[in-house]
Amino acid sequence: MTLAHPAYAQVREVTPIVSVMLEDNPGMMTLDGTNTWILRAPGRAECVVVDPGDADEEHLARVAALGPVALTLITHRHFDHTGGVQRFFELTGAPVRSVDPEFLRGGGEHLVDGETIDVAGLTLTVIATPGHTKDSVSFTVEGEGTVLTGDTILGRGTTVLDDSDGDLGDYLSSLRRLLDLGSGHRVMPGHGPELPELNVVAQQYLDHREERLDQVRAALGALGGTPTVREVVEHVYSDVDPKLWPVAEKSVNVQLAYLRSLD
Repeated sequence: MTLAHPAYAQVREVTPIVSVMLEDNPGMMTLDGTNTWILRAPGRAECVVVDPGDADEEHLARVAALGPVALTLITHRHFDHTGGVQRFFELTGAPVRSVDPEFLRGGGEHLVDGETIDVAGLTLTVIATPGHTKDSVSFTVEGEGTVLTGDTILGRGTTVLDDSDGDLGDYLSSLRRLLDLGSGHRVMPGHGPELPELNVVAQQYLDHREERLDQVRAALGALGGTPTVREVVEHVYSDVDPKLWPVAEKSVNVQLAYLRSLD
């Protein structure tokens, strides 16, 4: 029987190289939970793990048991992707690589945009995709047309931009960069199910962001003066459950900063 998303605490094969274990940490920001990706070349014992998840001992132990782990990669700094980094390193001894130096372990080096990583029979390419956070990166898997997008593109819904270090200008550029990869690439997101066509989803994300920007501009005109972020959210996100408005405020803060940068 082929497993379907969501399948907690089980290894679900997505392609001959890429499998996923879904962490049981569903929530407003994590959707069904955090996807921990396991990459293994056919016939090889070692694997690469992308985003071990948060500090969930059972999840970390299950992923570590799939090893030996040759390398751990981090898509971005958020706790639901990195909270378990130290414990996972203790369990596997595998070096950890990321953009943010806080998560480097075992001699792992900073990830560099455009670099090629040859490990455990796999060839991965790093693509800097900041915007959701400053340190966000994606990874392509050579020979498969798969792209691990972290939270830059999700399996459903749209991405919230972190107003502590997220940047809409960067995010739009990152989406265009993913779009430029062309057709035939599957999305392996940080949350939600995988998607079949990266370029289609990237274009939808770009269109959505432009639509929201137009709505924010219109809200500023309609409200007049210097409206609060919450007032803009209530105007623009009137079609969204009010429970989500505090989250929407993060994106609106980033949108307003972007509009100010254009003045």
